Amino acid sequence: MAVPKRKMSRSNTRARRSQWKTTAANTATCPQCKALKLQHTACPSCGAYNGRQYVEALRTEHEG
Repeated sequence: MAVPKRKMSRSNTRARRSQWKTTAANTATCPQCKALKLQHTACPSCGAYNGRQYVEALRTEHEG
């Protein structure tokens, strides 16, 4: 296992960590209600996934 000989300075550590970035989650439109939802999950508006009704709707159309 590699062990560093010297302590890495704060500026070097922060410069290295500055490259760690996250990406926004991909969203898709629900084929039934056309609301935005996370991919490969049930729609929070209508509760449908892959053409089937799985869960009750968490949000209503009027909630906004």
